Amino acid sequence: MCGRVTVRTSPDQLVVELGLAGIRAAVDRPRFNLAPTQLMPVVPNDGARMLDAFRWGLIPSWAKDASIGNKLINARGETVAEKPSFRSALKRRRCLVMVDGWYEWKQSTKPKTPFLFHREDGKPLALAGLWEEWTAPDTGEVLRTCTIITTGPNALMAPIHDRMPVILSPQAQEVWLRPEPQEAAVLLPLLVPAVDGGMEAYEVSRVVNIPTNDVPACVERVAA
Repeated sequence: MCGRVTVRTSPDQLVVELGLAGIRAAVDRPRFNLAPTQLMPVVPNDGARMLDAFRWGLIPSWAKDASIGNKLINARGETVAEKPSFRSALKRRRCLVMVDGWYEWKQSTKPKTPFLFHREDGKPLALAGLWEEWTAPDTGEVLRTCTIITTGPNALMAPIHDRMPVILSPQAQEVWLRPEPQEAAVLLPLLVPAVDGGMEAYEVSRVVNIPTNDVPACVERVAA
């Protein structure tokens, strides 16, 4: 499960890093503990190559109310092409979810110990995501929401947890952002654990356990 992330790269930097056309909407301050239901920086496959901000927690277009999004913050790569909540979005509505790192908790310790995973060079990660547009039946409010696709762990992740987000290479990003509908046979081979190397994980303070604690202390390394 991927349920908490950091977003510290500025919107302007993301535009440069990804070669985007511009910014449609942005998460405009550093986020040290970004949680579900909050806005995530995304690049949707609408052909515009623009940075946008969607709410974390996918709400399918057919949902009767928004609460389903609380359960759909992640989609398992192994079943994403089959699940009714995700299969249409996989084919037609994909996005990059741009983060700098994610938190995971080691289950074997009491209490559970939080770790931060990130690139050693500090550059952002492009996670495989899906998006949907949902209209509230009572108010007509339109929400754009997203989910992060997860897969099995690589060697770095395995000692901490049995799932990790799918990190897309630059080549895979181009396939993922194609605006035309894509068949599962083209997309599913991309949903694999990240190659080993170039990333690190370290223990952080349990201050991150509380979602409202969105402060620099969340990312500080705990001394060994």
